[in-house]
This record gives sequence, C-alpha cells and structure tokens, in this order.
Amino acid sequence: MLLTVLGCSGSAPGPNQPSSGYLLESDGFLLGIEMGTGTLPVLQAVRDPFALDALLFSHLHPDHCADFSSYTVIRRYHQAPSRDPYANRLPVYAPREAPDRFAAAYSPDAADRTVTDLSDVYDFVPLAPGTLRIGPFEVTCAPAAHPCEAYSFRITDGSTTFAYSGDTGPCDGFRELVSGVDTLLTEASWTHADDRPVDLHLSGRQAGEIAAGAGVSRLLVTHILPWADRAAVLAEARAAFAGEVVEVRQGAAYEV
Repeated sequence: MLLTVLGCSGSAPGPNQPSSGYLLESDGFLLGIEMGTGTLPVLQAVRDPFALDALLFSHLHPDHCADFSSYTVIRRYHQAPSRDPYANRLPVYAPREAPDRFAAAYSPDAADRTVTDLSDVYDFVPLAPGTLRIGPFEVTCAPAAHPCEAYSFRITDGSTTFAYSGDTGPCDGFRELVSGVDTLLTEASWTHADDRPVDLHLSGRQAGEIAAGAGVSRLLVTHILPWADRAAVLAEARAAFAGEVVEVRQGAAYEV
C-alpha cells in the first residue's frame, strides 16, 4: 500500500499547511481518506481528482471534510472529466449525518438546502462499528473517543495492515484496533499535560504509549496543532515508543 499525505495540520490549517487529507493506494485502487481544509488543491496537483475510487471520512469536523464542497463543484461542473461522475457516482463512506451535513455546506441559503441532494454524483454509505469492503481493502471501523460520531480505521489489503486514528483520545477500542499493525498513522495533537481535555485528542506521549502497547512496527505521527511545539510532541512519542517514529509531511508518500 502507498500512503500519500495531502495535508496533516491538526484541527486547523497552518501557514501553507493543509488540514487532514490522505490517499491510500493498492492494486490500482485509490482511496481518499478525509478532505480537510486546503487538501483539494494538493489533490489536483498530484492526481486527477476523478481518479478517486472511494472516499472515507472518520468524522465531520471541518479540518477533516471542509474541501468536500469544492470537490462537489468539480464533480458536478467540470466540462471534461476523465470519468463521468454521474454514471460513476463516487462511494462516500462517512458518519450517518454526512449527506445532510454536506448538502447544507454546499447550499448557499436555506431555500436551496430544502432541494439540494448530492446523490447525483455520490453514493453515501453510513459507517458503523464493524468491517466492510472498499475495493481491495478490508476496513474495520471502531468508535473513537471524540465529541461527535467518529471512527478509527484498521485497513488491510491482504498483505500489509495499516491503521489510522482519525481524531481520538485514548480508549480501549482504539488500542485493540491497532494491535500488531504494520504501520500506525496516529494523531498527536499536543504535548502531554494534566489540563488537557479528555476524549478529544492524543498527546505525543499517549500516541507513543499506544503504539508500544499494541506492538506496531512503525509509528507515523500526524495532526500536530499548528501552534504546538512539534519537536516536543515528537520527543514524547519517541520516548514512549522504541520503534521508528516519523513525522509525516504534506506531499510525502510512504510505503505501508
């Protein structure tokens, strides 16, 4: 599997730093994971936006899905798409409120919201705890510790196993989900402190401790807040996890 980072800034975009967005590719199938603020321009720079075979959203905070509205404009109005978006509706796997939330974000006013339906170019599939098939990927979804409907994912193509935290605080479900994975892409939004809110995000130390306890092979750190001390976050993760720790970078690609 090949992971390409479209954006990795935590909670909000930073200076020239898009929010969360990733591509995961295997056997010629291109899965988009998140489409946060600023990721759509990066997607267009590296890939044909019509080449996406499916989209997967962990939750519906703007830093993970805000560019979906602009992507809808491309799918509806591009005059020379490489793949007919109406004949080939894009599967969108997301929390159950996604169709209404995305329609509301796309609509310019209340009147338009009453008639807007994005199912002309999308096939929305609601997520739930459990396992589903997306192209060559087997995707296991586990509820995340976050203040909305949110999921973490374990993904395998049959040869390697990858996990993505989405946004989550420490929880047993996430620890079980990531047990023994080859590569763990996890948020580490800030440094560890006693006054951090619970059930919101992981610190660098917590990310490292979870990776160590789960016996993962490699830890990819993402979603560091743009105002956080990046070096300190990474130092915490490395102190808690003896394996390879990588701070992912926008535009980089990683074999997983």
